[in-house]
Amino acid sequence: MNTALDLDGPRFGPAQAADGKPKELIVLLHGLGADGNDLISLAPLFGQILPEAAFVSPNAPFPCDMAPMGRQWFSFQNREPAAVLEGARAAAGPLDAFIDAELERAGLSDDRLALLGFSQGTMIALHTAIRRPRPCAAVIGYSGALIGPELLAEEVASRPPVLLVHGDADEVVPFQSLAAAEQALRAAGFLVRGEARPGLGHGIDEAGLKLGATMLKQSLYPDEVGQEAGDTGR
Repeated sequence: MNTALDLDGPRFGPAQAADGKPKELIVLLHGLGADGNDLISLAPLFGQILPEAAFVSPNAPFPCDMAPMGRQWFSFQNREPAAVLEGARAAAGPLDAFIDAELERAGLSDDRLALLGFSQGTMIALHTAIRRPRPCAAVIGYSGALIGPELLAEEVASRPPVLLVHGDADEVVPFQSLAAAEQALRAAGFLVRGEARPGLGHGIDEAGLKLGATMLKQSLYPDEVGQEAGDTGR
């Protein structure tokens, strides 16, 4: 049986914290065949705007069944929607427990939490976040998709703001997944922003990172962002 102890991975931060305690928790969720080391490299970049944030990038719970190395949140051997949904549900339990344990350890509540995923990590981030009873501050997803959009009406428990970024030349996850996810989430009452990146394949570019950084800042410190905008307008 999976428990929070089954998930762990590389960590970063807080880069600065007066009392040594993080003010935010950012969970980075890697894609198929990678591990936590793949996304933790983003933490120092985002840490420049969130110097008091703790970043953790857990290794997915299962060995990748499509490569000799790496981890997976669920199998893609069978890509039928029912099989993918079953896999996501199996991974959501351990991830939920891990998030709860990390929040408790940091002394933080869900409104100080953000989930950021890439590819399959985006899929599990969306699947998990919207079913948690309390909304997190934000979900940021790169090159991913929404699993089981037809289940939103009956299974959504919270509605965090969502940013989705996808390259229009993605050769792995179809670019059309961006519009499909955006449409389904918006119809279910989510505040969602979809951003297409021209010419980008299956990856994250500098513009996408800037969009993610802005989303994190706006979601976690909306008053500061509003004040900065006002100062700029003077």
